[in-house]
Amino acid sequence: MGPFREAAERNQNKPPIGIRFLESIKKKRLSYRTHQAIVLIVTFLAYTSYHAARKTTSIVKSTLDPESSEVGLKFVPWRITYLSEPVERKSLSWKLGDGWAPFNASDGTALLGELDLAFLAIYALGMYFSGHLGDRMNLRMLLTIGMVGTGIFTSLFGVGFWANVHNFYYYLIVQMLAGLFQSTGWPSVVAVVGNWFGKKKRGLIMGIWNAHTSVGNISGSLIAAAMLSYGWGWSFVLPGLLIAFAGLLVFALLPVSPEAVGADKDEDELDSPNKAGEEVTEPLLVSDSDVKQEAVGFIEAWKIPGVAPFALCLFFAKLVAYTFLYWLPFYISQTAIDGKYLSDGTAGNLSTLFDVGGVVGGILAGHISDRLDARAITAASFMYCSIPALFFYRSYGHLSLGLNIAFMLLTGMFVNGPYALITTAVSADLGTHSSLKGNSRALATVTAIIDGTGSVGAAIGPLLTGYISAKSWGAVFTMLMAAALVAGLLLTRLVVAEVAAKIAESRSQGSPASKAQAAAFDV
Repeated sequence: MGPFREAAERNQNKPPIGIRFLESIKKKRLSYRTHQAIVLIVTFLAYTSYHAARKTTSIVKSTLDPESSEVGLKFVPWRITYLSEPVERKSLSWKLGDGWAPFNASDGTALLGELDLAFLAIYALGMYFSGHLGDRMNLRMLLTIGMVGTGIFTSLFGVGFWANVHNFYYYLIVQMLAGLFQSTGWPSVVAVVGNWFGKKKRGLIMGIWNAHTSVGNISGSLIAAAMLSYGWGWSFVLPGLLIAFAGLLVFALLPVSPEAVGADKDEDELDSPNKAGEEVTEPLLVSDSDVKQEAVGFIEAWKIPGVAPFALCLFFAKLVAYTFLYWLPFYISQTAIDGKYLSDGTAGNLSTLFDVGGVVGGILAGHISDRLDARAITAASFMYCSIPALFFYRSYGHLSLGLNIAFMLLTGMFVNGPYALITTAVSADLGTHSSLKGNSRALATVTAIIDGTGSVGAAIGPLLTGYISAKSWGAVFTMLMAAALVAGLLLTRLVVAEVAAKIAESRSQGSPASKAQAAAFDV
């Protein structure tokens, strides 16, 4: 066991084959900045492919269960467009409209809902184990295995089309296994990015980088919709092949940490004191390589100050965000805007603006939190602002298309802003908290705890919406506003601590900004 572990550690500190190839071409070592650029690009493409593969199911629902185009998720544009086409085009619509057993039966919509719930439940559960593994093995290998596995099981769902599979449990098991492999993604990419970027500009950098979520949702929707006319199986196989290819790219190019490639940190990247003689209160992301670090346990990670409130806050934040992700196209198609109902295609395209607002919100929240050096204040403020945004979207979004777009962008910004901030910069901050005494091997576990808890809310929100929306959409929005309020309130203690630290800092006018947030998280 000893020699095996030593060999694994030597392999982990060996640069990826792609990095060695680039260095052989340039005939010199890559700079620290170049490594950072590679990390951002590769992890961005990796998680974009995760979300693109995840999005396909919601697009194919109306093909598997044609009844859902009347009573469920309206998303497939040709079902209205082809009605006025010639007879030969109608034959294509008739084939597409046949559905797919067992999902085209009277309980088809419920079965599709069970697939969603099973995927998200296993994803949330798997997140905890993936974070535990991520702090104990090579993150590049874990990410590669997760992406290739996701590609295989996403493709296997589509293979059911050509294999003429009509057994519900086949699709259920495939979705559960896809969710398990998908759970490897987020803890791994956040840990890798956290290893390369110091705390100084982490919020802004990760806010921009987190756009991969929206880019993946949009690209996944476009790919799946484009492939449907060739057979719904391709809507799963093509994203599956793309994420598997991206996994090979990760294996070839991704440097897990500066130590893994022997890179020296630039002076700007060091979390050094602002003034000579000041004490460092927050350790660097990576500690002295001579110190043998042990991975932090699951329970110990929960006890890190700030982890529990942010994890519970994300539970309610993702409940709101994922309800929009799964139900917004249907809500738009069922709501008369300026007295007119939009087509399925238009409603689906319009719903992507929520993700556009989310990109802006993620960048804005990250930038503000960096400038204020106050993650909790920023996240809570965005959650509170999302409450009136949700109210205005529900109450006035139907008056005109312009108002609908404006309030949708605003809602996306305030809902996804704290969601992006907590899952990226906050997770990285807490994974390198001062209580860990420089131990960097808690980052993946902390990220998994926070996002895994949030993913439980992501599973519950859409499920509750399916029942509540049958009675009243007003009640759905009331639920979402209540969830946003609770999310903000859960951060009250940290907000008060940050405010108190800011006041003390302004009085002393000598404390560095890093001490303010460290004091807030230490409460």
